[in-house]
Amino acid sequence: MSALRPGDITDEMIQAMDTAKRQGLQKDLRALAANIRADAEGRYDGAEPGWRAGVEWTLLWIENTAAQLAEGSSADGRQGVSPE
Repeated sequence: MSALRPGDITDEMIQAMDTAKRQGLQKDLRALAANIRADAEGRYDGAEPGWRAGVEWTLLWIENTAAQLAEGSSADGRQGVSPE
């Protein structure tokens, strides 16, 4: 392998950036799920069943997406479980 010049980007660099991006998104999604869960817990008692089911479905979808990121799957919805 020849010496790298400023501005050169290798496949390993691209892979490392992609991994870092997935890990950051995964962390952000899990933090979002924790915030939603904490905010919703106090509202479950007086909420309609449909609202509670919607919150639970949203949390499952977020966790599924975070898990896909951990596995290296696409986060754009082309792979994995669809929210529909």
